Amino acid sequence: MAPQKRPRIDPLTLEVVELIGTVVARYHDEYEDAAAEHALTGAQARLLSLLSLEPLPMRRLAQKLRCEPSNVTGIVDRLEARGLVERRPDPADRRVKLAAATAEGRAVAGGLRDSLKFAREPLAGLSEQERLTLRDLLSRMVEPDDTAA
Repeated sequence: MAPQKRPRIDPLTLEVVELIGTVVARYHDEYEDAAAEHALTGAQARLLSLLSLEPLPMRRLAQKLRCEPSNVTGIVDRLEARGLVERRPDPADRRVKLAAATAEGRAVAGGLRDSLKFAREPLAGLSEQERLTLRDLLSRMVEPDDTAA
């Protein structure tokens, strides 16, 4: 049986993929730098940012961060020791523990968001309609992968 040939990727698609890769790399680098300014690792900063939006069970955090639940436990332990995160019972199921950002944790997460200029400044150069179009296109690209949501 002959190996199947993959269709060649057209130059425009290659260019778009390279641009997306550049955006992701620059955002990641800036995020790591912003986290370090707050004496956090990138993983700690991402977890704290998620918890600043809403308390979440450890298993859900692991899904969102795409890592093992045991890793999340260690990250939460370190953030809890710094007073940025707390564990509390889930009101819907007291057997489940939720991780939640403390007031100080929410303030640190806000500082992280404020220091991310790369994401904010280039987008400011786009009109509202262009940002809406970009949002919609990116949403369409990630829709099939709803495991990260």
